[in-house]
Amino acid sequence: MLIKTKRIYEPAAKGDGYRILVDRLWPRGLKKENAHIDKWLKSVAPSSALRTWIHGDKGNWDEFELRYLDELKNSEGLQELETLLKEHHTVTFLYAAKDEQQNHALVLKKLVLVLRER
Repeated sequence: MLIKTKRIYEPAAKGDGYRILVDRLWPRGLKKENAHIDKWLKSVAPSSALRTWIHGDKGNWDEFELRYLDELKNSEGLQELETLLKEHHTVTFLYAAKDEQQNHALVLKKLVLVLRER
């Protein structure tokens, strides 16, 4: 199994495999017919409250990760995501955030890989 992350604004590629949008809100300026997504899984995205908190208090990335992981523990979407990962060899988590080094898709990927090792 291969999990990738990619900004939704980047062009779709064959190597992306099954493309899952993991944002709660639809990406600004992007038409749905141009997104080339296979699944929009809002339920694994950070809550609106958490998203607002991190954008208003830059520099607390470690705390954001902890809070987001705590939210994911109770997420129905995590089970749905596990099912999708079993069905597809390559999956790309799509996100709209500008920061490619600190975004929730990377946290989600890390969590899924840890769960897979168990």
